[in-house]
Amino acid sequence: MPLPSHPLPASTAPLHGIAVLDFSHVMAGPFATYYLAALGARVIKIENPSRGDSLRAKPKSFQAFNHGKEVQSIDLSCEQGRARAWALLEQCDVMVDNMRPGVMDSFGFGQAQVRAAKPSLIHCAISAYGREGPWAHRPAYDHVMQAASGMTLMSGLPGDEPVKVGFPVIDCATGMLAALAIIAAIRRRDLTGQGESIDASMLGAAFQLMYPMTVMAIDSGQAPVRKGNVGFTGSPGALTLPCKDGWIALGANTPQQMGALARVLDIEAQVMPLLDGQTRGFVSDEHMGQFRQVLTTALSEQKAQDLEERLNAAKVPSARVRDLGEAVREGLSNGALDTWATGGELPMRLPGLGFRAETLFGGQSRPT
Repeated sequence: MPLPSHPLPASTAPLHGIAVLDFSHVMAGPFATYYLAALGARVIKIENPSRGDSLRAKPKSFQAFNHGKEVQSIDLSCEQGRARAWALLEQCDVMVDNMRPGVMDSFGFGQAQVRAAKPSLIHCAISAYGREGPWAHRPAYDHVMQAASGMTLMSGLPGDEPVKVGFPVIDCATGMLAALAIIAAIRRRDLTGQGESIDASMLGAAFQLMYPMTVMAIDSGQAPVRKGNVGFTGSPGALTLPCKDGWIALGANTPQQMGALARVLDIEAQVMPLLDGQTRGFVSDEHMGQFRQVLTTALSEQKAQDLEERLNAAKVPSARVRDLGEAVREGLSNGALDTWATGGELPMRLPGLGFRAETLFGGQSRPT
C-alpha cells in the first residue's frame, strides 16, 4: 500500500487500509489474522460451506479467535466459488493459508500460483513442519508438536514421563509469529513494492518458545537436563515449594535477594553461613541440600498469600501458585488484565493483545 498523499489522523489504526484474505481454520491461522484485525486490517475469513471451521463446535472459542472478521462461505471446488475468491483476492494485500501443503494448490490458490498472478501479494503459509522437507505433508495438532519438538521432555525431572504444557501453547505462538512476519512484510512492501512468501511452522514456533534451550541444544547437540520447578537461572533461591496452605514460587536470584528472603523468613542464622558467593551463584554444592532443607522447613510454617506480599515488599520476586481462574479474577480486579466486549449475538469479553499503546488501536489504549 503506497503511503497516503495526505496525512491521516494520529488515531488511525496501524493496519488501516490493509485487507487480508484468510483461508485458515481452527487456531494458529485464525490467531494470526485476529491480531491483524485487532490492529485495523479488514480480514475476510473464507469457510467451506459444507463444513465450516471445526472450531465452530465451540462457539465462544470460535468468536474469540475470529472477532472483528468478515466471514464468507465459498466453495473452491466449483468454478463460481473460485471466481468469487479471485475477485476478493484482487482486493487484498495479504493471504493466509493453514491448509495442508498442496490443498490450496489443487484449487489454483497455492502460494506460487497467487503470487504469480499478484506479485505484490504477501502470502503466509502456516503448517506443522514447514512447506519444504520430508515432513512437509505430515499433519499435526498442538500436543503432537509438543512431542515432536522436545517440549514435553523439558518439564518435570529426569525419569518423569513426558509432560504436556496444559494449553495450546504452540498454536498460539505460531499465530503470533505469523502475525509478526506479516506485519514486517507489509512494512517492507511499503518501502520496496515487493510482495512476500512467508513459511511459518508450528515446529519453528516451538523452537522459538524454547529459545535459550534451543540455542544450548544447537551448540551441544544434547538436550538440557530436566530440572522441574526450578528457575531458568538455576539459582538455589529460584524454587517452587510448599507452604502451610499452598505453594509459592521464589525468585531469589542474587545474594541481595537471598539475604532479603532470609530476613523475611527469619532464617539468617541458618542461611548466611551457607553462602560463599563462588559456586552456583552463592551456595556451594556441598551446602545445597542443607540450604533447601532449611528453606523448606521455614516455608512450611508460612501462609502463601501473606508470604507473597511480604517478599515482594522486600524486593524478592515471588508469587503464590494460582489456577487460571483465580489469576484472571485478580487480574481483572487490579487492572493487570484488560478486556473488551465483542457484542453481537454471543457477547463476551476478550483479553486484548497483551499490551497497551496510546494510539495503535485507532486512538484507544487497547483494542475495542
